[in-house]
Amino acid sequence: MEQQLHEASGTTHRHNGGEMANGVTFSITELAEEFGLTTRAIRFYEDKGLLSPERRGQTRIYHPRDRARLTLIVRGKNVGLALAEIKEILSLYDQHDGCETQNRVAVGKFRKRIAQLDEQRREIDLQIRTLEESCARLEAQIVEQVKAAGNGAAAAKSTARPAKTKKPEKAIV
Repeated sequence: MEQQLHEASGTTHRHNGGEMANGVTFSITELAEEFGLTTRAIRFYEDKGLLSPERRGQTRIYHPRDRARLTLIVRGKNVGLALAEIKEILSLYDQHDGCETQNRVAVGKFRKRIAQLDEQRREIDLQIRTLEESCARLEAQIVEQVKAAGNGAAAAKSTARPAKTKKPEKAIV
């Protein structure tokens, strides 16, 4: 996790088309555009204690560490972690243990999420099998109904009064 945080904050990276030095900062609008988020979502993450940008008056100034944390927030949300879980993982970054605690907690949460997704997959597979069996059974019933309706129509024709037809003309031989 620490490595991800350092990689995501990198000492240099591309920003606005150019190389930026370690002192780079980001506006809320720049981060919103980069991550495909709304500025409201980023402010929400701040309200929840996941981000803590520098303030200059009313302006939020985001540093590479904030950007890295936002990267991890978005990744966590994408795999279905709750914000409380993400916050817990991020809060363990500064434990001064080489991120061992943070990594152990993250692995535990990731394994739990994998188990949840595996269970959902089993449930989805069962639902798909049930629906496929139901479709096959109903389609067979439809075929039988069409056959029965066809046989019923043929039987109805044979018992119906014949339609009036012209008398056949005599053939000239």
